[in-house]
Amino acid sequence: MKLFNKPGACSLASHIILHEVGATFSLDEVDTQAGRTKSGRDFKQLNPKGYVPALELETGEVLTEGASILQYIADQHPNKQLAPVAGTISRARMQEYLNYTSSELHKAFGPLFSEDATAVQKAEAQENVEKKLDYMTTLLNEGQEYLVDNKFSVADAYMFVVLNWSNFVGIDLNKWPSVAAYVARIAARSAVKKAMQAEGLL
Repeated sequence: MKLFNKPGACSLASHIILHEVGATFSLDEVDTQAGRTKSGRDFKQLNPKGYVPALELETGEVLTEGASILQYIADQHPNKQLAPVAGTISRARMQEYLNYTSSELHKAFGPLFSEDATAVQKAEAQENVEKKLDYMTTLLNEGQEYLVDNKFSVADAYMFVVLNWSNFVGIDLNKWPSVAAYVARIAARSAVKKAMQAEGLL
């Protein structure tokens, strides 16, 4: 398999899970502005949407969208228990958190990374992110270490990556102790360290 990624972007979640399952894979870094990969491929031919992640399978098929890729990898390695069984409420909860991360939290950070956003827009975005962090504290009650069934899952990998962006936009997670502890807990995992080191983040 080949993961098309961008260091520190949401594709890091897929990179983490590939390490969690012990998959054999390679990376091809994408310059999303130029639309080309480090190896010289036209990324738009692989993923017309133009953004990461994308996962090229041995069959030549290409999967896109992080939530889909994460679940595919987990389902190929059920013994690793990174996703609950399909059809259960736990699986639905996992998908709920994946969707929330994608549609709400990930989106909320967008203006904070945009060179075109005004100071007012960035201030509004920070306020929006902080509201999401308030909500996260309701999920991470005392004794709740992970999002689903209190076990690490692909939902945690994606949530970790997006929450970790706080470090790059001046949001101090220590204002939300349970969230800060959650991020630190996941950051300590061997697979997370391997993926972050490979992307030059550690």
